[in-house]
Amino acid sequence: MPDSVLRFERVTVSFDGNPAIEDVSFDIPAGESRIVLGAAASGKSVLLKTAIGLLRPDHGRVFLFGQDITGLKVRELSDLRARIGMLFQESALFDSLTIEENVAYPLENQRSIRCPAEEVHARVEESLRFVELEHTLEKFPSELSGGMRRRVGIARANVTEPDVVLYDSPTAGLDPITANNIMALIVKERDVRKATTVMVTQRFQDGQIMTKYRYDPRSQSLERASGNGASIAGIRFLVMKEGRLVFEGAEEELEKSTDPYISKFVLRH
Repeated sequence: MPDSVLRFERVTVSFDGNPAIEDVSFDIPAGESRIVLGAAASGKSVLLKTAIGLLRPDHGRVFLFGQDITGLKVRELSDLRARIGMLFQESALFDSLTIEENVAYPLENQRSIRCPAEEVHARVEESLRFVELEHTLEKFPSELSGGMRRRVGIARANVTEPDVVLYDSPTAGLDPITANNIMALIVKERDVRKATTVMVTQRFQDGQIMTKYRYDPRSQSLERASGNGASIAGIRFLVMKEGRLVFEGAEEELEKSTDPYISKFVLRH
């Protein structure tokens, strides 16, 4: 598909002979969003790492921006990876670097970005301002709260203005208010940058914020999608179970599922 950003074709990834993901297939067109739900150890994080070539399939093929990356070497992957931003679990910031140095890292170390040295500071400051942390440039990660570190991770994932952004459990371990603030930033990034977004989470609430709200640049806040119960187009849910993709569909289909495993991720009112 010419507009496909990420495609899995019957992908299996194993560790010591045990499949972490098995026979997984899906396709994400440019500009759309996917919310990946699943229990612990269901293969969600493995799926993201396989998507950017950090893990190699034992079987099947992975296509990124229309290119088969299944057998590419690390050097061959680097230019494609430069078009992707990723928030790893727990943010994965470098403890020995300042916040400015952490956010600048992709600009300075991805060869295809080609950001002039004199522009790095301004782009880092802009990215941190986007997540309302421009005052933390000289601080270290240990000086920030968990929610603030997660926001720095979002700034770093988006500083290169990537075509695709992957979020691995962005709200895990956070209190509900902080988690909702993180989700508001992810929606803001999605709507302002127009990037394809893939988010792994165990919280159906996170998916609801993605599907029910959009960012309004005039009020600089989130607003509900127009219409009673309306959902934003181009967003689908994937559900992983024991390494297999057991559901793919819209929010309405997810909520109507009678499968006991799938149903437990849905808030019942």
